[in-house]
Amino acid sequence: MRIALLTYSTKPRGGVVHTLYLAEALARLGAEVTVWSLARAGDRGFFRDVDPAVTVRLVEFTDHAGDTVTDRIVRSIEVLGRAFTPGDYDIVHAQDCISANAVGVCIRTIHHLDQFTTPVLAECHEKAIVEPYARICVSAAVAAEVRAGWGFDPVVIPNGVDAQRFIDAAADIDGQSRWRDELGGYLLTVGGIEPRKGTLDLVGAYHLLRQQHPELALVIAGGETLFDYRDYRAAFDKACAELEVAPVILGAIADDDLPALVAGCDVFAFPSTKEGFGLAAMEALAAGRPVVTRDLPVLREVFGDTVRFAADMAGFAAEMVAALDEDADPTPGQELAASMTWEAAARAHLDFYANA
Repeated sequence: MRIALLTYSTKPRGGVVHTLYLAEALARLGAEVTVWSLARAGDRGFFRDVDPAVTVRLVEFTDHAGDTVTDRIVRSIEVLGRAFTPGDYDIVHAQDCISANAVGVCIRTIHHLDQFTTPVLAECHEKAIVEPYARICVSAAVAAEVRAGWGFDPVVIPNGVDAQRFIDAAADIDGQSRWRDELGGYLLTVGGIEPRKGTLDLVGAYHLLRQQHPELALVIAGGETLFDYRDYRAAFDKACAELEVAPVILGAIADDDLPALVAGCDVFAFPSTKEGFGLAAMEALAAGRPVVTRDLPVLREVFGDTVRFAADMAGFAAEMVAALDEDADPTPGQELAASMTWEAAARAHLDFYANA
């Protein structure tokens, strides 16, 4: 079976991470897999090495001065669409709105639903849900949103997790020490500064948390995006100044360094307002760290009682304090993460492809 998996970026966003791990697992099961992506800003490869059993096709995309977000996304669709060769594949599987609009007839994984006010982007989002001939969601909660909004009935195939490298990092004291020597004790979130990640709420929660734990730094990692969040970043900076919060903003972290960074934190915060699965939080569980997440149906579904839930800033602060003060057993969270394998996800995808 010749499979094309398409994503929009080479950077470590959740959907891109999913695409690469799924491609490698499918290849190990004997499928012929090609990953297609746009390569922005001169990128010559993905954020990490990809198993050579997977073919990688990168399509160069050049940013134009003065482009708006809408301009960039429309051109992304056009550039990827012109380069893609659908006749070479038995299965064409798009992982996001850009690639689904670019390739036309395809299977689509809907990781989460967005809301756009710009007409062009709203139309792209709608087409990427309506036009594919089959749909997958990584959680039942998102599938229920699709069912309620459009009447489609996506198949649910849960995400996989490369749990072992985070489990190993939990035992790697030297690796953790590198980060703790640099940062001291720290509260960590991964995902950058943007509305969907709930970063503003985290600033307020951290301000309350440090009344009891002043020794902890607030550390923010990740955050590559196509969207323009300058207004949100300005609000974030204003809130930090008013509350005298000085976060450590690491930006994108090398893939090999991420497990130790996660394993070294005192508590992991996941205040996202919208998620499809919560891969970063699952990796934190694998690393044996206490996790506090936003109280969302999808995260209740995925994590059950292995994490703490909070609905607002005060709740996040209280739950993080409780997580810090309680010496909880990390084993249930690690077992949950280890149970969600990419091999199982890949086998379910192959079954789905055969029937689609």
